[in-house]
Amino acid sequence: MTKYVAVAGKGGVGKTTFTALLLRQLVENFKGKTILAVDADPNANLDEALGFTVESTISEMLEDTKDPKAIPEGMPKNVFVEYKLQQSLVESEYIDLLVMGGPQGPGCYCYPNDLLRKHLEDLGGNYDFVAVDTEAGLEHISRRTIPQIDIMFVISDSSARGIRSAGRVYELIKGLSSSVTEVYLVVTKTKEGHLESLKEEIDKTGLQLIGDIPLDPNVVSSDLAGSPLYDLPLDSPAVQAVQKIVERTFK
Repeated sequence: MTKYVAVAGKGGVGKTTFTALLLRQLVENFKGKTILAVDADPNANLDEALGFTVESTISEMLEDTKDPKAIPEGMPKNVFVEYKLQQSLVESEYIDLLVMGGPQGPGCYCYPNDLLRKHLEDLGGNYDFVAVDTEAGLEHISRRTIPQIDIMFVISDSSARGIRSAGRVYELIKGLSSSVTEVYLVVTKTKEGHLESLKEEIDKTGLQLIGDIPLDPNVVSSDLAGSPLYDLPLDSPAVQAVQKIVERTFK
C-alpha cells in the first residue's frame, strides 16, 4: 500500500532541504522501493535540490488544455490531458518527480485539477512512497489534489516566530477536509540550546517534535554553489539528523 508523506511550512525554513534529504533517506532505508516526489510549491526548486532537470511543469502543460486549438483533432480532451500529465513525469533510477508549478493565468482550473487529482491517485498507486513538498497555503491538500496524507512533517526554523508559524500551519491542517493521519514538527537550523529555549513555544503548538536539524555548513556551501542537496556527504549533520527522523517515523 502506498504511503503518502507531505512536508509543510512557510518559505525559507528549509522545507525543500528537508524534503530532498528525506527522499535520499527513503532510498537508502527502503532499497528497492519505488518513490514518487511531488513538488507542489509554486516556487518550485525541489528538482535542483535533487539534481534533476525539469523541462515543463504540470501547470504549464495544463495551460494548453484551455486552448481548444492545442488539442489534436479527434482526440478527446481528457485523453489529451492524460497525455500531457504523463509527459510531465521526470523519471530516474530511484526517484520519479512531478513538478506542479504555479497558476499560469486567469481562468478556472477546476476541470484540469479534477483530472490531476485522478492522475495522482492512479499514478501514486504504482509507488511505495509518494512524498510531497507542499506550498505554504496547503491549497493542493485542501482541494484534495493530493489524495491522502499518512505522515506530515511541519517544518520551522529555530525562532519563536517560526514555531508560531508552524503552529498556525498545524491549525490549518486540522481544519482541512482532507485527513492527515500523523503530524510531526521538525525544527531546522538549530544550535546548542535552541530547543530548550523554544520548548514553551513548541508546547503551545500541540505538535509532536520528532527531531531537529542543526545548522549545517555543508547545506550553506551547497546552496551557494547551486549543487544538489541530495549529494551532501554522509557525515553531514543535516543528513545524519534526517536519518534519525526517518528511523523514528517509519518503524
